[in-house]
Amino acid sequence: MPWWGWLLIGIGALIVGFIAFVVIFGRKMQKKQADAEQQMEAAKQTVSILVIDKAKKKMKESGLPESVLAQAPKYARNMKIPVVKAKIGTRVMTLIADQGIYEILPVKKTCTVAISGLYIKELKAVRGGSVPKLPEKKKSLAQRLREKAAARQQ
Repeated sequence: MPWWGWLLIGIGALIVGFIAFVVIFGRKMQKKQADAEQQMEAAKQTVSILVIDKAKKKMKESGLPESVLAQAPKYARNMKIPVVKAKIGTRVMTLIADQGIYEILPVKKTCTVAISGLYIKELKAVRGGSVPKLPEKKKSLAQRLREKAAARQQ
């Protein structure tokens, strides 16, 4: 067998090994995420908060406690996260919001939310109004063309 044949076999073996590693690692990470989600659901509390401000900031600049920053992975410290500054009772706290909740959370209004630690999981009610819904995502060109084709067939 020529040398390039052995080279192709070696590269194929490396690719198969890499794919197996990614699959096994992915399953472990999914299990960890599911466990963390269960723990957050168990620790969830319903609280009334006054939203003072909301912004997307880097974790270092967000004003979160040092213990939270120490637990975060190094790559996540420079990522922008949705941060909400809210008054809970008499205390002003910095909280992290779920991405979908962050978009619909009204500023300068009192809201009833489900909180798990420093993480806002769910918006339950807004004082003086109804809970806003998530804005619809803009449809892609392919989706619009499929809808037009389906409408023509009918």
